Amino acid sequence: MTMLEARRVTGGVDTHLDVHVAAALDPLGGLLGTKSFEVNPVGYRSLLSWLESFGAVGKVGVEGTGSYGAGLARFLRQHGVSLIDVDRPNRAERRRSGKSDPLDAVEAARATLSGRAKSVPKSKDGAVEAIRVLLVAKRSARQARVKAVTQVRHLVITAPDELHRRMKGLSVSALVEEGAKLRPSRSTDPVVAATKAAISSLVHRIQALESELDELAEMINALLVATAPDLLALFGVGPDTAAALLVCAGDNPERLRSEASFAHLCGVAPIPASSGKSIGRYRLDSGGDRQANSALWRIVMVRIAHDPETTAYFERRVKEGRTKREVIRILKRYVAREVYHHLPRG
Repeated sequence: MTMLEARRVTGGVDTHLDVHVAAALDPLGGLLGTKSFEVNPVGYRSLLSWLESFGAVGKVGVEGTGSYGAGLARFLRQHGVSLIDVDRPNRAERRRSGKSDPLDAVEAARATLSGRAKSVPKSKDGAVEAIRVLLVAKRSARQARVKAVTQVRHLVITAPDELHRRMKGLSVSALVEEGAKLRPSRSTDPVVAATKAAISSLVHRIQALESELDELAEMINALLVATAPDLLALFGVGPDTAAALLVCAGDNPERLRSEASFAHLCGVAPIPASSGKSIGRYRLDSGGDRQANSALWRIVMVRIAHDPETTAYFERRVKEGRTKREVIRILKRYVAREVYHHLPRG
């Protein structure tokens, strides 16, 4: 075995839209080189070949595996490279050394070599990734529908009296149904005609968005049933909450070392905050995946309202002196533990 073959190289990559900058370190942290590569399959292949020219590639730390580095992460994983997700550059080092793409790539490599960065990224190669991209479209359509409904209500408030009386106080479904009947061309008053045209346009947009939401929900539900039937069977877990929790875990939940790591990822693990005379103190985790955190909250609220065992526990802990918010946090941590054991694993 030659020295080149025995040397384990650690890589670091600072990712961007058009160009990725890579750095290579030897086992002692010495810089072997930095180089830029185009963001395409040819560039990915060149980047890996360049790292291999220094020796056997150990680990590669990549910034932004969920955004600009997604394509490179998929390529490296397919070629058997051990991949590490580097969250952000070391701020203290950046203040000392300045900011540049090669420096960021070197810092990513050093974070990987030292073990400071140790998160295995999501593989993004299965049904969960399909659910994630569909959720992006579904949330966008839902937000657009809410905005359109709000705009229709505002138009009704300022509409001429005849139109105002006709559409005031209607529910959303009735408002949409009534707005679809409007015929702007039959009004001689230009303001009435324009208001009808605006409301009609928005109402037809709402109808189209509702059809889009139904189609997306059907596609997501089919993937959920095929991927995580055990998760859907849990009390209080519906399609939206199951989807959020699955996306948080990713297609490779085995990357999570324990149920505690999943709880931390969801932002429901208590964070130690002891110092000096304050011993045994913990604080609320304000980080983590907020969509997953919200999903756990919804599950807990459903169980408090409809599950007798959870209701009894909630009431007992409140009588013991706990605040309602504290008990909800405890229950969220419990649900995270339960969900972890029902995540699908290949």
